[in-house]
Amino acid sequence: MYQIKNLLENDDIRVADQKGNIRIIEYMSDLSVHLGNCITQYYAARMNVRKRQALIELQDDEYVLSAGAMQWSVGSIESVADVKGVGDFIGKAIKGSVTKESTVKPKYRGTGTLMLEPTYKHLLIEDVSSWGSGMVLDDGMFLACESNVNYNVIMRSNVSSALLGNQGLFSLKLSGNGLAVLESPVPREELIEIELQNDVIRVDGNFAVAWSDTLDFTVEKSSKSLVGSAISSEGFVNVYRGTGKILLAPVLSNSGYTSNSLSSTFVQPAGK
Repeated sequence: MYQIKNLLENDDIRVADQKGNIRIIEYMSDLSVHLGNCITQYYAARMNVRKRQALIELQDDEYVLSAGAMQWSVGSIESVADVKGVGDFIGKAIKGSVTKESTVKPKYRGTGTLMLEPTYKHLLIEDVSSWGSGMVLDDGMFLACESNVNYNVIMRSNVSSALLGNQGLFSLKLSGNGLAVLESPVPREELIEIELQNDVIRVDGNFAVAWSDTLDFTVEKSSKSLVGSAISSEGFVNVYRGTGKILLAPVLSNSGYTSNSLSSTFVQPAGK
């Protein structure tokens, strides 16, 4: 038996989202500051730049985490490496070397409470089954998922998407049934969701954070001619074709805060 005090009942903490056994908690004010960065933290909190954590209640089940994501756990929870042997480890090491995802994702199973590391990014809880046959993630977005969610590294069907699209040659795909926790540069309320029915969307930049694996991703000239591309000043654009959905951020998907980015920031007071 255990009791957790001064967490969910703390008046500085709110539950920003909850699905299933996963809660996203948010610190309304960052009280863990020192004199050098207190001004930055004060105004950051009022601009929705806050520490967030995923809190998972395990009930005789299992979750997969990104390596190093666990902060603490309590109860009858054990950690196991998701490696089936030397050959499996080598294969995952090769896949990890070509993506920004961790090579081996540990699994935590049992009954108890699991807290993930804090981050200044926004945390999303996604129902993977709502993406049909699967969802493809931008690099570094994966944080955790239920163990019945399948995850694997896939290769682009078109090499141009890797060379020109700033998306890399490999991406992480999630499929199956279950919930996943993702790190996003913007809150869910600002993500634009577009559903395509045998249609096409062109994106000038790395704004897509997730898309259906049924969409064909390529990189093309914004105009049919080089002269037209030069006139439009767009050059090459990311193109998604087919039937499925895509989540777009209003800012570049690699521009979010890391957990330590604010702690190293210092704003000099006026007159100093």
